[in-house]
Amino acid sequence: MTLTEKYLKAVAAQLPAAGREDVIAELRDALMSRMEDREAELGRPLTEAEEEAVLREMGHPLAVAARFGAGPHHVVGPELYPWWLFGVKTALTVLLVITVIGAVVRMLVGEVEAAQAFGQAIHGLLWSGMMIVGFATVAGFIIERMKDKPAFLTEWRARDLGLFEMGVFSSAWAAKAADMVGGERADGIKDPGASRGQSWGRWDGQAAGMSPTAGAVASGVAWGVFVLWWTGVIGQEIRPGVIGGELMVDGVDWGLLLNETIAWVWWPLLAFGAARAAFHLMRAAMGAPVRFTAFGDVAFSAASLGFIGWFWLYSPMASVIATDNVWALEDRVRAAWETGEPMAPVILMLITIVVFIAEVFTLLGAAGRFVTGRDGRRHAG
Repeated sequence: MTLTEKYLKAVAAQLPAAGREDVIAELRDALMSRMEDREAELGRPLTEAEEEAVLREMGHPLAVAARFGAGPHHVVGPELYPWWLFGVKTALTVLLVITVIGAVVRMLVGEVEAAQAFGQAIHGLLWSGMMIVGFATVAGFIIERMKDKPAFLTEWRARDLGLFEMGVFSSAWAAKAADMVGGERADGIKDPGASRGQSWGRWDGQAAGMSPTAGAVASGVAWGVFVLWWTGVIGQEIRPGVIGGELMVDGVDWGLLLNETIAWVWWPLLAFGAARAAFHLMRAAMGAPVRFTAFGDVAFSAASLGFIGWFWLYSPMASVIATDNVWALEDRVRAAWETGEPMAPVILMLITIVVFIAEVFTLLGAAGRFVTGRDGRRHAG
């Protein structure tokens, strides 16, 4: 077998079966023509080294096959790359937050010392960060090869492009924070809103916000990272029996209560997080329709309120945070403030109440958007 035949066979192996013979025939003709021209120049047949030189000029078999092959010749193309980068930044930010929270909780329940928790957190961030980039790249690879691209790529609106200014770790934010001096940035561009008391990121009084579709992508990524963390795919595993340990504070074993609470909520929170991730990614693909988004927000807020009610009345934590009425709550807060009663239960009570009120307002707002079909927000979270 000649070098040319070996070359053609290597190219053919990289091509799809459909049309392979035609491509190889065309390539053989091109190679023969080049070699005949070279032989005419030299006035003699080519040596094996000269034949190989011609083949090198044509290109490596992998590169040649790629030129003839169908489909994208990249993993993440330039159109999708800003979204890929935005998703990675968002996911890494969420990962950082939950890793820090997880490390603090493990230290509080006495599972590890501070130095050990810090070392494990750094190791987890590096390993989990690489996994997130890998997952995002696989998702980009799939989207690039979809016949019908998601709506956020094909149906974007100019008024929604604040995403690229508001994105996590955005260079625009750095310019605003570091380069602004008297309404002028270090690059010499005058701030059009400085004379009106506005800062960069505002134009005619409108805040440069994240588009609904971008918000859906960010929320989907964030909840996806939560699911991966909750199941132990990235970071420290959170499971009944894994988190816990004796942490006695004023006669209350908070480590035991935490472990018992996780035992109750592990599967429900996994299902809740997975459902929210799927919902947000679905509405991103649909272009974030208002009524679909509002319906999901109503459902998820109702589920959250149900969970908060259970946490307050029936969870293992209820034994230290629940009160019978508003007056009992007021008395307990006053006692903690005036007499030095343990503050941890009171703080947990107040956090639970604030979250409950916030979810009520979220539910009411979502119900209003579902009825009117108009979105007064930038995006759902």
